[in-house]
Amino acid sequence: MKENEAGRQAELSREATLEAVLFAAGNPLPLASLAAIMDCEEPDVVELARDLQAKLTSEGSGLTVQRVAGGYQLVTRPETYATVERLSQVTDRHLSAPTMETLSIIAFKQPITKPEIEQLRGVRVERALAKLLELDLICELGRKQVIGRPILYGTTATFLRCFGLDSLDDLPQLPDVPEQPEQPGQADGQEEPAEPSPGGGSAQHENEQHE
Repeated sequence: MKENEAGRQAELSREATLEAVLFAAGNPLPLASLAAIMDCEEPDVVELARDLQAKLTSEGSGLTVQRVAGGYQLVTRPETYATVERLSQVTDRHLSAPTMETLSIIAFKQPITKPEIEQLRGVRVERALAKLLELDLICELGRKQVIGRPILYGTTATFLRCFGLDSLDDLPQLPDVPEQPEQPGQADGQEEPAEPSPGGGSAQHENEQHE
């Protein structure tokens, strides 16, 4: 009986075993962890992952192997997005445009403080930051060594996984834009309304309602 089980395991390819491990894990597995699980060296895991990706592609599978957040993950192919997206219709977790804008600023400017984000956006960002922290897309990285010691924010491994990035180096390059000179007397982080308003802050209040 045991010999038969050993024979069936021997018939299972190493690529199939790796596929099963990645499927069971769900989240990305670091290379070192995969090497320990597969009982092989790290370069062997890299080759196995490459072979598995080629195998899935040749078979026309809806899955593929992707290197994400410094590890490997079994993910759906981009071509299946339109269908797979319907799963999210049960629970809508899409980010609003203002929250996505805040996340983009943090991703490209990190580490960055709340006053610095608000200076770039021109509106308050408390709710956007709270939502991003709740979804584990950003985290606190410490405090900036200036007066008031504001919290520094940056992105997380969850951010990399959600956007299919291996590291922050995979973010697209931003075009060079000349910085606007700071207005005299404007404090760091103070909100600057898009247009002067004789109503004394009504424009700012309108922006807050749309955040």
